Amino acid sequence: MSKNKKENAEPMEEQENQETPENQTEEQPEQSVPPETFTLTREQMEKLNNLAAQSAALNDKYLRLAAEYDNYRKRTSREKENTYQDAKIATISSFLEVYDNLERAVQQAGDEENVHKKGMEMIFHQLENVLEKLGVTVEDPTGQPFDPLKHSAVMHVEDGNLGENVVSQVFQKGFLLGDKVIRFASVQVAN
Repeated sequence: MSKNKKENAEPMEEQENQETPENQTEEQPEQSVPPETFTLTREQMEKLNNLAAQSAALNDKYLRLAAEYDNYRKRTSREKENTYQDAKIATISSFLEVYDNLERAVQQAGDEENVHKKGMEMIFHQLENVLEKLGVTVEDPTGQPFDPLKHSAVMHVEDGNLGENVVSQVFQKGFLLGDKVIRFASVQVAN
């Protein structure tokens, strides 16, 4: 009998090999295969539960590590930007004395046709343009309310023409880079 089964099995395989999707004219409905079931011992079940717990712990560890790395990346990016801004502010603040001296030289009364005075004016305007391109704004708060976050009051004066806490005179202009104060404006405040 086993010999007959072998002989019969070979022609069946040949028939299956000959049938291709091109040769089939009728579609056969898909047969659902019942899921295989296995029997596990208690020891195997414990190992399986331990492996599942280890997998969950490793997944949790991975998610925490990914979140920690994302926070690290964001923090270093902010620190890098802050370091750049701080270096920019330090560099700009060292040029503010030059700005003040050029401004005083330009405001001096004198021969308007003097070549040296015209040269000073050109240099001063060039420095103003450079500061503007860097995002620096010059603050001249004359007539504005006193703001302790941007102004430094060096004198108080009684003036009936001005309201209370209004800047009456600016001794030294203030400079801002965005919202950050590079130098506070030194002002006289009316009471």
